[in-house]
Amino acid sequence: MKTIPVLLAISLAAAPAAFAQEVVGSVKTVTGDAVVIDSGRAVKAQPGTQVRKGNVLKTAPGSTMGVTFTDNTVMSFGPDTELTVEEYLYAPGKGNGKFSSKLSKGSLAAVSGAIAKLRPDAAELKTATGTIGIRGTHFVARVEE
Repeated sequence: MKTIPVLLAISLAAAPAAFAQEVVGSVKTVTGDAVVIDSGRAVKAQPGTQVRKGNVLKTAPGSTMGVTFTDNTVMSFGPDTELTVEEYLYAPGKGNGKFSSKLSKGSLAAVSGAIAKLRPDAAELKTATGTIGIRGTHFVARVEE
């Protein structure tokens, strides 16, 4: 009966990894100071920093950051910007995808990726004053406090 405690210990040790959010993108460029906030913990953004659903991406005044998502959506954040990745699902083999984010402040230039092309109604950017439906395009948004 020694195998049951060993199996239980192995499954408990693996549990945090099983509940970790899937990587949905990564930081490609940073000038100045920027952070990726994951579960309340701020991580200094640098090329290769992973982005997950639920993360908050922030740039400091005078700083910029570029992020590429797994569907090849590219976002460039201007100075003093804050964006939350609210929903992200990219399953091209199933014809499924959804990308919803919230721009709380700052500026953003974006080129939409496969999700907006695969399902034009499934990509959106929310702001305090409205929601932009992304239909396979390039766009720029600015939100002032």
